[in-house]
Amino acid sequence: MNEQSPTKPIQQTMAEDDEIDLLALAKTLWEGRKTVIKFTLIFMLVGLFVALFTAKEFTASTTMVPQVGDGKKIGGNLSGLAAMAGINLGAIGSDSGIPPTLYPQIVNSIPFQKELLQTPLTIEGQSKKISYTHYYTEVYKPGLIGTLLKYTLGLPGVLIKALKGKTEAKSLSNPDSPIYTITEDEKELIKNLEEQLTLDVNIKDGYVTLSASMPEAQAAAELAQRAQELLQRYIIDFKIQKSQNQLEFIQGRYNEKEAAFKAAQQQLARFKDNNQFMQTALSRTTQERLQSEYDIAYTVYSELAKQLETQQIQVKEDTPVFTVLKPVSVPMEKSKPKRPLILIIWTFLGGILGVATVFGKGYYADLKEQWNRES
Repeated sequence: MNEQSPTKPIQQTMAEDDEIDLLALAKTLWEGRKTVIKFTLIFMLVGLFVALFTAKEFTASTTMVPQVGDGKKIGGNLSGLAAMAGINLGAIGSDSGIPPTLYPQIVNSIPFQKELLQTPLTIEGQSKKISYTHYYTEVYKPGLIGTLLKYTLGLPGVLIKALKGKTEAKSLSNPDSPIYTITEDEKELIKNLEEQLTLDVNIKDGYVTLSASMPEAQAAAELAQRAQELLQRYIIDFKIQKSQNQLEFIQGRYNEKEAAFKAAQQQLARFKDNNQFMQTALSRTTQERLQSEYDIAYTVYSELAKQLETQQIQVKEDTPVFTVLKPVSVPMEKSKPKRPLILIIWTFLGGILGVATVFGKGYYADLKEQWNRES
């Protein structure tokens, strides 16, 4: 009993110290309540300003599923084991040519983006549709927040662009060259486009979601629709490239042999018309030769006709089909800014900084006093 008696006073002392610390913190916070309230109100006003003057943004999206081939499946015999693990290897078919995980690479490619920059958009106040490029270079106004950011945080970029002038505005690309080049203005537009266009690939469930954001609802829907069409076209072109090249080759040979067959047919017919009553050995030999040429031309021509029909069917079979689960529609509500959330975040941030300032002042005062004592 004598060994345990000192323990109780020690525990009581520790509890009292904790209570004193908590009371001291609460007292410090109460004494600095004006600072906390001041910071909270200031940041609340800033948040209200940001929420009210941030430019509106509308988001349109579409969801589609690439066609699944009937023949091959990804993973072979492993597809059953993968299904047990909750992974559907066959959900997005391998017959789509390009793996769906590479779709974002297509969307971010220079050829895709350059085509998307020419998307015609319906803009309020414009008598006719204008391109994405024209809209952001001639029509679009960034708004108050955008202007403040441009001439504060973005001021170095504005100055650098002004110093460079228009020397880089001219494109050096050659229409006959396979190499793509972009201008400085196109670079800025593409950067903006990458922020507005998003592509999410759900490998497990097998669908692709494409979203586009614009300051106007109709324009957002048109940009999303155009991006969807371009993406499907790029995937189809890649998939049928081989069979399409083969079809073009057969088509060329078919046209040649069709002309040769018709020429042989005409030549044999003319000879028969001109030699109806001649039964000489020379005429019979000539007719046999022309008949042989006709038969060969017909055989080659008919065989190419079969191959042409078969290859046309093959191209259609190779063409991927996209099932659109959610078509593009004009958004009814804006996606940004979310004003209540902005106001809450800024108010909370102001309160946190206010509390940190109060305790920081106390800590700084204690540190300064200890420094003076030791000096």
